[in-house]
Amino acid sequence: MKRSYLVAVLFAVFTLNSNLQAQPLITIDWVTVGDPGNSNDTTGYGAVAEEYRIMKFEFQNSQYAAFLNSVDPNGTNPNSVYSADMGSNPLGGISFTSDNASGSKYANRTDMGDKPVNYVSWFDAARVSNWLQNGQGSDSTETGAYTLNGATSGNAPAVNSGATFYIPTEDQWYKAAYYKGGGTSAGYWDYATQSDAAPAPVTANETGIGSAGSTGNFGNWGVAADWNGQDGNVTTVGSNGEASAYGAFDMSGNVSAWNDQDGLDSALRGVRGGCWAHGSDSLSSSYGFTDAPTTENSFRGFRIASVPEPSTHALLLMTGAGALWWARRRR
Repeated sequence: MKRSYLVAVLFAVFTLNSNLQAQPLITIDWVTVGDPGNSNDTTGYGAVAEEYRIMKFEFQNSQYAAFLNSVDPNGTNPNSVYSADMGSNPLGGISFTSDNASGSKYANRTDMGDKPVNYVSWFDAARVSNWLQNGQGSDSTETGAYTLNGATSGNAPAVNSGATFYIPTEDQWYKAAYYKGGGTSAGYWDYATQSDAAPAPVTANETGIGSAGSTGNFGNWGVAADWNGQDGNVTTVGSNGEASAYGAFDMSGNVSAWNDQDGLDSALRGVRGGCWAHGSDSLSSSYGFTDAPTTENSFRGFRIASVPEPSTHALLLMTGAGALWWARRRR
């Protein structure tokens, strides 16, 4: 009987390990936002009841190009997931070549793969959420985290119950950016660089890497990062100064980000974080606005949030325990 227990456990562990080794098209660096049940800021935002994860960096052109090649291998552009500005505007980062082989029609433009994707609507970010929710497979953009069913305009649907990848709420975005962490009444910074002083503007080198490196009170704002022949431009994610207290970079500057503001009319979606083209006031915790979910421009991007994932070790233990229970049931 002990042998059957061992066989069951080994089979479960082998199966789980095989699943864990399956390689997704893209990998995402996450930071965990803890301190659940924290208090609001004086602005009325930032309280979140549960632990969650948010992208360490803005969603990048290289990641979005992989998404495009996955869901649109033939280049027919279903649901307008690709904006022509990505390829024609000097500030865009993804080219489209119709003569390329199926599944490789979209590619990073020179020096743009590690820059935040722009010219993306809220609907585009929702479709990326669905794609992640469904395991990064082809033809999986219309259901999952959001029920879209071909919608590219009009009202934005609410996130579906049980979604594990989604556009962060305004409170989640706000907390990840400005909360000091370390308790439920820790307070908030004015800027996402762990500072109450406005970040200094970064400059950029010839390939668009921000001059501040990974430390210091800097941000990409004020049309200061001149490169690629442009008077101000997006810069390499993570190269524009200090991260937030939870380790998320570029939440003050580079591109502003979509969020799902609680209680907002579905004809509008929230936006926060400031951008390369605007002033320092747009970077602060006191600044947020709404926009139509169809809006696309050179200074708007997004990052995704998700529910925490159990560690591999915990999954193995849980699976092993389940296998033992199953084997005992069969005695």
